[in-house]
Amino acid sequence: MEKLWAGRFAKQADKIADDFNSSIGVDCRMYQQDITGSMAHAAMLAACGILSPEDAEEITKGLEGILQDINSGALQLDMTAEDIHMFVEAELTKRIGDTGKKLHTARSRNDQVALDLRMYLREECKAIEGLLKDLIRVVLKQAKENIDAILPGYTHLQRAQPITFAQHLLAYIAMFQRDIQRLQDASKRMNFSPLGSCALAGTTYPTNRSMVAQALGFDGITSNSIDGVSDRDFCVEILSALSVIMMHLSRFSEEIILWCSWEFRFVELDDSYTTGSSIMPQKKNPDMAELVRGKTGRVYGNLIATLTMLKGLPLAYNKDMQEDKEAIFDGVDTVKQCLKVFIPMIDTMKTQKQAMYAAAQKGFINATDLADYLVGKGLPFRSAYKLVGQLVAYCIQNNTVLEQLPYEEYQKQSSLFEQDLYNAIDLKQCVEKRISQGGTGSSSVQQQIAQVEEFLKA
Repeated sequence: MEKLWAGRFAKQADKIADDFNSSIGVDCRMYQQDITGSMAHAAMLAACGILSPEDAEEITKGLEGILQDINSGALQLDMTAEDIHMFVEAELTKRIGDTGKKLHTARSRNDQVALDLRMYLREECKAIEGLLKDLIRVVLKQAKENIDAILPGYTHLQRAQPITFAQHLLAYIAMFQRDIQRLQDASKRMNFSPLGSCALAGTTYPTNRSMVAQALGFDGITSNSIDGVSDRDFCVEILSALSVIMMHLSRFSEEIILWCSWEFRFVELDDSYTTGSSIMPQKKNPDMAELVRGKTGRVYGNLIATLTMLKGLPLAYNKDMQEDKEAIFDGVDTVKQCLKVFIPMIDTMKTQKQAMYAAAQKGFINATDLADYLVGKGLPFRSAYKLVGQLVAYCIQNNTVLEQLPYEEYQKQSSLFEQDLYNAIDLKQCVEKRISQGGTGSSSVQQQIAQVEEFLKA
């Protein structure tokens, strides 16, 4: 395929250099956005009197035919083309002749690729938002089914206080809600059309950039032509949002991996989302969760690669920026792939409520409630804290727990203890007493569930 700049050069590019320079293997996925943007550009050129209505119509019909043939498989992409933009333009010229050469009037590949990338990522962000909402729905379903499931809450991976499994799951839902908002925020800043910036300085033609922007669903146009072609902040923002999503999925995966172990046995994953061992017949490994955890570093790497690629670039466009697509596309693909396996994995996960409750009975996680009981009797909290600490130490030395400690032992420590102390340290009561907003009590959990349902409706 003849290069667009063939008139300037006496020699053809070396095959190795040509392959090194080519990006069609990566940017070919943007063919629909490229063709859609070109049709809007042609319509604008005709409306501004830069193209005749007849030429614009012929160009549009030619582009529609190319799009239809690619979608149907009748037209195969030429992987010897430098990029998807040159392939579409060459195919158009091949089909309609010299009229096709008029399409590139008043634009450059610099603003063309910036346009295509924004359009493509806008759609991908919406797709990921949809997957996150699907994930929220299945986690919410599990939360509703486990409002009464008591387990130990942890700090420093040490048993801390009793909570419900529903409350624990709702914490992840809060993370995924923020993930959606981050993607939406990034999409808002990205949703401005750079087309018409041309190479960097704008164009001498009397174009109407706003017409193209409106036709393609943008909120407006980029205000500076140099920034229009050199800006990749939106790639960094989206990769940052994707990295946070992966961080949340990785944290969730880590807990699932722990919960599946014989040491915890809080949950059991469906056979469809686990694997076995080549040598140990008893094994049931949470490989999907482990892969999600492992792929997190891949998305982080794409973010760092993009930041590093951009950090030393002078304005405006530089070929370095071709590297943006491989990083952002891989980030998008990885997050989508992880979400698509994570959603059914959580949906089919079974909880082991008895194992959770048995773990909650150990570790003195009702000690804070016992201290609060003494505060209710008039003892300052720090004094109550110390007294309960002494009781815990006694229990450890005598291989017992606070619930089983005889009333006489409590009386030896303080006359403030009465028989109602056992009700105060009952695990179910400990949970139900957390009545503050956002707490683990059932009324608070129900409020959180209602808020999530409203979020999904909105």
